Amino acid sequence: MDNRSKAGARMPGRRNFIRTTSLAGGGILLGVNFFTACGPDVKMPVDLDSLNYHDFNAYIKIADNGRVTIFSPNPEIGQGVKTSMPMIIAEELDVPWTHVRVVQAPLDTIKYTRQAAGGSQSIRLSWQALRETGAYARQMLVTAAARRWEVDPSDCSTSDGVISNRKGQTLGYGEVVREAALLEAERMKAMDEETADAPEALALKDPKDFKIIGQPVPNVDNHKIVTGQPMYGMDYRTDGMVYAAVLRPPAFGQVLNDFDASQAKAMPGVIDVIRIGAKLKAMMEGMEDRRRLESLGMVGNSDKVVVIARSTWAAFQAKEKVKATWVQESEYEDDAFHDKVLTGLLDHGPMEAQRTDGDIDRAFLEADDIVERTYSSPFLPHNCMEPMNFYADVKETSVHLVGPIQTPEWASGLVADLLGREREAVHLEMTRTGGGFGRRLFGNYVLEAAEISDAVGRPVKMVCTREDDMTMGTYRPAIHYRFRAAIKDGEITGYHIREAAINGNMHHTIPHFFPAGVVDNYQVDTGNYQSNISTGAWRAPHSNFLCFADQNFFDELAERLDKDPIALRREMLAQFKGRDDAHIEYTPERMLGVMDLVLERSGYHHKEQGVYKGLVVYFCHNTYVAQVAEVILEDGFPRVKKITVAVDCGIVVNTFGALNQIEGSIIDGIGHAMFGDFGFEKGKPSSANFDRYRLIRAREVPEIATYFVENDHAPTGLGEPALPPAGAAVAIALQRATGKRMYSQPFVRYFLE
Repeated sequence: MDNRSKAGARMPGRRNFIRTTSLAGGGILLGVNFFTACGPDVKMPVDLDSLNYHDFNAYIKIADNGRVTIFSPNPEIGQGVKTSMPMIIAEELDVPWTHVRVVQAPLDTIKYTRQAAGGSQSIRLSWQALRETGAYARQMLVTAAARRWEVDPSDCSTSDGVISNRKGQTLGYGEVVREAALLEAERMKAMDEETADAPEALALKDPKDFKIIGQPVPNVDNHKIVTGQPMYGMDYRTDGMVYAAVLRPPAFGQVLNDFDASQAKAMPGVIDVIRIGAKLKAMMEGMEDRRRLESLGMVGNSDKVVVIARSTWAAFQAKEKVKATWVQESEYEDDAFHDKVLTGLLDHGPMEAQRTDGDIDRAFLEADDIVERTYSSPFLPHNCMEPMNFYADVKETSVHLVGPIQTPEWASGLVADLLGREREAVHLEMTRTGGGFGRRLFGNYVLEAAEISDAVGRPVKMVCTREDDMTMGTYRPAIHYRFRAAIKDGEITGYHIREAAINGNMHHTIPHFFPAGVVDNYQVDTGNYQSNISTGAWRAPHSNFLCFADQNFFDELAERLDKDPIALRREMLAQFKGRDDAHIEYTPERMLGVMDLVLERSGYHHKEQGVYKGLVVYFCHNTYVAQVAEVILEDGFPRVKKITVAVDCGIVVNTFGALNQIEGSIIDGIGHAMFGDFGFEKGKPSSANFDRYRLIRAREVPEIATYFVENDHAPTGLGEPALPPAGAAVAIALQRATGKRMYSQPFVRYFLE
């Protein structure tokens, strides 16, 4: 069995760590976050759509033959929740995995809550609620069977969709689903009349009894993806729909003055060329935090020119023929300017303290030695495989929206504000998303589609080109970090981090990462410059670069102290004092656990001629990750040979999905740290397509060996935590190979000089 097979095996022998809980609200869970289900990639003996399903609650339907449909309210952006979340429900419902299918639900703020994808939070925030949903449905089915048999429900048990009693009698779920649904209706009526008894405690499975959770389950959409079936926003179309291409300002700081569309209108397939922006401006006038909304790339100050055509090709071609004139509204910014303002913030502030422990000034005043280093990162685009697009059909009494979005409720609400409609009048359907990475948290393209449809009075599909995507924002913000450490008598007595960022600063949990709770005199300060360049979340926000700076500084600090980096981590974690600090979420035991596992599995201490290794141990997005990067030199140029990764994300729900997330994150992290170079010249992005923006090539992808720490902790996130350590580990390995310390990204700059 190879490493990946070992990693994908279900972990046996888990202890029961889940407390039995009560379910409020009958069949509908209060506080339920996400509920999804999945359908197998096997042929069913019957047509699933023709079955007579019974609505068990807002999330589960059960047919007379025992087949189960579970609605998936939250967006699927490639992170695999459309598979892993229904696995949780199916596990507690105790049905065979092959009996479950998924249907994507539309936005519904009454039935579901937090219909969003971001921050690697989907599984973490819904783990308990999903389990309770499945367990409650199972409990009601058992109760219905017990009534028919005239026995106590405690005398009954379930297995693979079949209920048994002590007499040996059996009933399939489908045989009692009608009675169970009636029981649920009775409970709901009693609740309305305030005569319902307190709900019984739910019996959740002991993790050691899991049959589905912890197994390698293929993505439920695999067949549709590889056979090209319509499921993405780009695939959506309706009769009478027209296409729109939007011409936006070519530089940040510019606004539209006027345009000549005579040549564009004369082109085949072109219906009209219009101007939009008035409604966006009117909406923003009533908003309190206009500048914040702009900085997140939601909207801009400029009007835009829109080509309406009968095909995307006609719209794209005609857009090139529009002659627009732009005027400067604010200063044009470039890389030199950003470097100057961020360096100025680090040198002189103003800064705001995010965490202050002890007396940082005294620690540095009394230090025998001070180590100080500055690290810098560029802006980065998201480069989702599927460019931004959205469908809108605005009518007098309704608004129909369809497309890929990570924050459907937020986008829907903004469209209602834009058009002056009631929230209930806006109906939004989510498609599968061809990549999000934080870009689709910000639905400016949804607003554009809605305003266009409203203007032309027709259903419209707004579609962006790759050039539109890379030049319209939003971007990972450029950031500078300055690290300082005070050393006294060979020990670290002070640790000071200063962050200077474009538009926004680190998430409020980040200042409490290691070494918070370890170093007595510790401080984190942040400052930002408000730019007219739109920025926003980019996969593993702030941690994606902070980890590189933090871990490389730590490695250099160990060198200055003449200590092994592994020994220094053990020494510092042994001094942990943060157990009573509500802000500190990491624990030294779990951090040491991933470090020990990766050291063992990577053969870190085994010396191999020409192979240079870098170790990183990091905690972010509630998950612990340790990585060892192995680098070799080929004709003087570095190549990443292998990454060994150890992950503690609690219980692994779907090992296939987990491996996909980890490996994808590592490839993404290495590629952008090595090659990702992006900036601005007089307000214009330096790259508009992949001819100038370097991504990692398939031949450059290293071998990746993944291992999971086995425990019974509730699951945490996996979409982001493995990305930040990847570039950091590679940088340390590069230093071992070349003697060069990396203080900025991309690393390729150091080898092309």
